[in-house]
Amino acid sequence: MNAMKTALPTRFPRLLLALLLLVLAAFAPPKLKKVQVAKNLTVGLPADFQPLPDEAIASKYPAVRKPLAVYSNPAGRIDYSIAARQTTFNNKDYGLLLKIYESKLKSTYSKVDVITHDIKTINKRDFMVLEFVSTLADNRRGREMMAPLRRYELMQYAIEGDQQYVFHFICPVEEQANYQPVAQAIMQSVELR
Repeated sequence: MNAMKTALPTRFPRLLLALLLLVLAAFAPPKLKKVQVAKNLTVGLPADFQPLPDEAIASKYPAVRKPLAVYSNPAGRIDYSIAARQTTFNNKDYGLLLKIYESKLKSTYSKVDVITHDIKTINKRDFMVLEFVSTLADNRRGREMMAPLRRYELMQYAIEGDQQYVFHFICPVEEQANYQPVAQAIMQSVELR
């Protein structure tokens, strides 16, 4: 009985320390590797994110203009894309553009729960930021309707010269708790020159 009384107090600090380290590790910022996407653009991405080949981009993101790059996690459920297109707007128009983009999102999806709608300075550059949970309901008539598709999305926009850059992180809403800090860290790492 005496041996047990002395063993418990010496084990307790070790257990407490181990628990504290585990909690701190859970709140540590995610480790990102720097990737050069274009001559003037670098971004930090999780080490397990891989670039999608052109064929996969074409099937997953059918559009007239192909994104500059799309990166995906190993399961292919979480994507980060970067697109660029010409624009006649400039960075003085960010306030107006942010309202337009939010309105367009609300007309694209069945429901949009906005988390962040802001203009933020990241690495000495202003970005328009929209963070939200989107819901796309199946509005087909008939008996085989599918459950609504819900996704966590973080979009960031910037204008450089006559180019507008769109940075888009997207994952199933079930993964939001795990990937929201990752998405935010990725967006904070963007360096556009």
